[in-house]
Amino acid sequence: MKQSTLQETKSKVLIIEDEGDMCLLLNILLDGKELDLDHVKSLASAEEYLLEGKPDVVILDNKLPDGFGVDFISQIKSKNPSVKIIMISGYDGSAKDVALENGADYFLEKPFTKDQLYQAIKNLIAAG
Repeated sequence: MKQSTLQETKSKVLIIEDEGDMCLLLNILLDGKELDLDHVKSLASAEEYLLEGKPDVVILDNKLPDGFGVDFISQIKSKNPSVKIIMISGYDGSAKDVALENGADYFLEKPFTKDQLYQAIKNLIAAG
C-alpha cells in the first residue's frame, strides 16, 4: 500500500522566538496553512536544530536571550544557503536595514497581520 505523501509536501518553518505568547500567536496565525512548524527559544537551540533540521523558511526574532537575530542571519545562510529568512522585530528601524544587509529575505515589523505573515512565507517558498 502506498503511503500518503502529504507530509512531504508541507514546507518546514522554524520559528526562533523566546516569548511564549509570540510563539503561540505565530502558531495560531499559521495553523491550517499546510506548514510543518517547529520552534526554538534561543540562538543556541537554533544552531543545534539547524545541524540536522532543514527548514524552508526561518522566522527569526531579533532580541533573543543569547544574542541578536540580525547577527545570526549570516550563520544560518552559510550552513543553509537555500533557507529563506523572515526577520521579525519591534520598533527598531535600524534592525530592518541590518537584517536585509546581513541576508534576511524579508522583514516584518511587529505588530504585523496574519495576511502579511502568510503572504511573506508563501512568496518566499514560491521564489524557491
